[in-house]
Amino acid sequence: MKCFSIDLDGTLLNSKREISTENLHVLKELKAQGHSVIINTGRAYDDVIQFNAIKSLKLPIFTINGTVIYSDTKDVLFEASIPFSLYNELFAVLKKFGLWIMVYTNQGGFPCRNPYLQGKSDEEIEGIFAGYDYEQMLNKKDLVIYKVMAVSRHDQLEKITAVKNALHEKLPLTIASSHPNNVELTSLEANKGAALLRYQKLINVHFDEIFAFGDGGNDVEQFKVATTSVAMANAPAEIQEHADIITKSNDDNGFAYAVKHLIEF
Repeated sequence: MKCFSIDLDGTLLNSKREISTENLHVLKELKAQGHSVIINTGRAYDDVIQFNAIKSLKLPIFTINGTVIYSDTKDVLFEASIPFSLYNELFAVLKKFGLWIMVYTNQGGFPCRNPYLQGKSDEEIEGIFAGYDYEQMLNKKDLVIYKVMAVSRHDQLEKITAVKNALHEKLPLTIASSHPNNVELTSLEANKGAALLRYQKLINVHFDEIFAFGDGGNDVEQFKVATTSVAMANAPAEIQEHADIITKSNDDNGFAYAVKHLIEF
């Protein structure tokens, strides 16, 4: 069985954050041919199923960089988390850098999740985070922390590098970036590549071939376990170096273009 593991932002979605007609056609055809088609994203589940095309196709969805794995029937097959004690250590480090911090949980994102920031100015974003009380979040009943995401202004990318250096081998967390101005912290058990390996065990299948498509630093781990890794033309050069193939950009239907050249279609 062939598996197609597909990132969303910057990969399947174009710069307008839409799934093109051509990409949707290829998704449907892959599924019709009996291949396993997986959405493998840093987004939370609610930010994935807002796309009616994905909802209608009933695909397995790996969310928050492999932190929560959903079956094609929406069942939770696996869930990783960050313990509160580790979260407190992490938060103490992050708040020193003056970054916008989002906490992804089983009860939503606090104060929001990253898609909510898209299209907003730095000043608008600043207003969302200014004075936000992160302590009150911890009082919620049965709270599970999935991911902590820190974002910088685009003219302060050096802060992201500084955070990564401060955390490297200091705390037991998976560190990745979906874009140059963010850093995403999840459980050591969670990354996109580990999710692909874990999913096969969970449903007792074996993928003869894995085609992984992505454009960000959080896609490198799925590139490592893929038999064929495909980076988008819009991916940074350092991400393209990890891929076997470079396809067209997400605005030029790069996903569909690559699939049509990789298999009989």
